[in-house]
Amino acid sequence: MSTSHARIWVGIDAGKGHHWAVAVDADGETLFSTKVINDEAQILTLIDTARERADDVRWAVDISGRASTLLLALLIAHGQQVVYVPGRTVNRMSGAYRGEAKTDAKDALVIADQARMRRDFAPLNAHPELVTTLQLLTNYRADLIADRVRLINRLRDLLVGICPALERAFDYSAAKGPVVMLTEYQTAAALRRIGVKRLTTWLERRNVRGAGDVAAKAVEAAQSQTTALPGEKRAAKLVCDLAHQLLALDERIKDNDREIRETFRTDDRAEIIESMPGMGPVLGAEFVAIVGDLSGYKDAGRLASHAGLAPVARDSGRRTGNHHRPKRYNRRLRHIFYMAAQTAMMRPGPSRDYYLRKRSEGLLHTQALLSLARRRVDVLWAMLRDKRLFTSAPPVTQAA
Repeated sequence: MSTSHARIWVGIDAGKGHHWAVAVDADGETLFSTKVINDEAQILTLIDTARERADDVRWAVDISGRASTLLLALLIAHGQQVVYVPGRTVNRMSGAYRGEAKTDAKDALVIADQARMRRDFAPLNAHPELVTTLQLLTNYRADLIADRVRLINRLRDLLVGICPALERAFDYSAAKGPVVMLTEYQTAAALRRIGVKRLTTWLERRNVRGAGDVAAKAVEAAQSQTTALPGEKRAAKLVCDLAHQLLALDERIKDNDREIRETFRTDDRAEIIESMPGMGPVLGAEFVAIVGDLSGYKDAGRLASHAGLAPVARDSGRRTGNHHRPKRYNRRLRHIFYMAAQTAMMRPGPSRDYYLRKRSEGLLHTQALLSLARRRVDVLWAMLRDKRLFTSAPPVTQAA
């Protein structure tokens, strides 16, 4: 069957339940616009329809996450070229097209037309199984940590309504012992009745570290309040339930961290990444989950730019050398380098020396850390490029 076009561009506004696909030709004229259920058979039909209309089909999507997993897998499996058009670009460029309506069909048209006119969008390729697994595990870990924060906030809010002194006595986010105590004793009256000695014994039976200190602080807080507050009994039951949930959630996080660590260390680059001070298995796994095999970055500068560590120029006329903090970057990648730099600068070594030098130059703590993080991007890039472990001194090159 002969085709009527040499090349067409198909933009897809992806969604969980369905996608919307619009195809345009080299002149920007719409060839077809259709709704596609997120189903293998319908997506394959869309691919066949596009192939019938042109010898060369270029695809563009606005979501590269779980909602478009089946779509991208089928496109890549059938040898189709796919690029990623950021949602910010679609949102801003929609105003340049006729009409004020916001529909899936219009968004798909904008995606297709932008892919037709621009050649700088990042191509999408199938991730290796290891990278996909790490993406799932690290995203799940982020959800678990968010759930933990919410549980702790609820628990502390309820404790204020029972005994404010007991709420202030412990950092429930950092210590397991006080949480274990709350599974049985939540009110000031209950803590006063059991006393320090018996509470210490009770905590020791449950393998609480520093049981004596926890018991002493809890009873001391309880002795400062003799008034029973309204709703105390019901609040105590809720605190008990939240404490059990928090302990169970901590075990799930621990199991997830173990799986992340084991999976990450099957990567050939794991030893190199972990050799760099501050880069543990969790941060290393998140790094690999985001950057993949680094094929999407031309050099260390591009990686630093993606992490928001490269300043952006804002020059106009005679004003030159004016730089500002970027606004479009990967927040998680920036967090990885920032946390790794903060951990490394706390220990003696080149990272701490560099940090102190920047502080002596007048930079604030955050500025010095960001400067250190930017420097460490270059170091990590060189380590991965040369496949060598981190050393505190630069490698010695032998003369020819």
